Amino acid sequence: MPAIQRELPYKLVGSVVPSPGGWLLASAKLRGATFVPDFPHVTEELTDAILRRPPFAVVAIDVPIGGQKDALTGSRACDVGARELLGVSVPEARWKHLAFAMAHAGSTSPTSETGYLRARYREVADVIAPYIQRTVCECLPELSFYQLNGERPLAHPADTDEGYDERRDLLSKVPGIARILDATEPGVSRLGLLEAGALLWTARRIASRAAKRVPSLPEWDEHGLRIEILR
Repeated sequence: MPAIQRELPYKLVGSVVPSPGGWLLASAKLRGATFVPDFPHVTEELTDAILRRPPFAVVAIDVPIGGQKDALTGSRACDVGARELLGVSVPEARWKHLAFAMAHAGSTSPTSETGYLRARYREVADVIAPYIQRTVCECLPELSFYQLNGERPLAHPADTDEGYDERRDLLSKVPGIARILDATEPGVSRLGLLEAGALLWTARRIASRAAKRVPSLPEWDEHGLRIEILR
């Protein structure tokens, strides 16, 4: 007799951020207004983070999905829309890192930023298919903080002490999020943990059907992938 598949009394939501060791995965149980984050950890393979049992209802990931060539220059409509919301100073880092990592194909050191980012972006391009987008959504930590800040750009860049404190203060209002922010994972920076926490909050918004799209109507690439950023 086949095993009976019982429905969980809650939804699982997750966030995934590239890290030197693979992928930093944060997750939480969501039931109504109750939101219970778990301790984060690093997985080597993207599939281990997004295709697991029990399955996630939503995964927010900080990597471009779809329109890979235009993503190199940040010229996708979602990239342009994100910059318009955030201002030019803060979000540029993502696309600069992407373009630099993909352009410097000879940089293979897994410990260098260009080395591990290039590997992570390639992995996403290989793994993500249209059907996986039912669950996995491209998000941007700075748009998460933009939402937390009342749809206003923040005053300081994320990679400064002032910017870190500003974002942590906003995120600390989310119940249980300190479990992620105060975690200790080898090779994971405090900013990486902060971004994972922010994306997990956005995953909660997506699962609750409260998220917004950038742009409001998505584009599609030649592989059938939606090109959008959720916030």
